Amino acid sequence: MDDTKRYQQGMKVRRAVLGDEHVDRAVATTTDFTRDFQDFITRNAWGEIWTRPGLPRHTRSLLTLAMMVALNRSEEFRMHVKAAFNNGVTRDQIKEVLLQSAIYCGVPAANAAFHIAAEVFTEMDSTTETNSKKRKRP
Repeated sequence: MDDTKRYQQGMKVRRAVLGDEHVDRAVATTTDFTRDFQDFITRNAWGEIWTRPGLPRHTRSLLTLAMMVALNRSEEFRMHVKAAFNNGVTRDQIKEVLLQSAIYCGVPAANAAFHIAAEVFTEMDSTTETNSKKRKRP
C-alpha cells in the first residue's frame, strides 16, 4: 500500500477511534513544525498498526490503555480512555486493566490512572446528561 492510501486509511480509523472533534482539533493546530509528525502518526500508528487484522480495535484499546499506564503518559491515557468507548470497551473493562496495571506497573501508576479515568467518566456523564436535556426540550 502506498503512503497516500495508508494516510487515508489511517485518517479514517483515527476518526473512528478518537472522534471527529479530537482529530479536527489536531489537524487545525498542525503547524509546519508538527506537520511531518502528524503525517507519521496517521500513516504508521493509525494506517499501519490499528488497521491490522490480527487484533480487534477493542483489544487494541485495552492494550493501549495498559501501555499508557506503564509509561505514565497521562495525556495519552486520558485521550485513549475516551477513545476506548468508541471501540466498545466498558468502564468495568477499563477498571480491570487498571487493577492489573497496579500489579505490573505499580500502585502509584494505577492510582493516577484511576483518578484520570474517573475524571473522564464524570466529563462523559456530564456531556451525556447535557445532551439528553437538550433533546428533551420541545
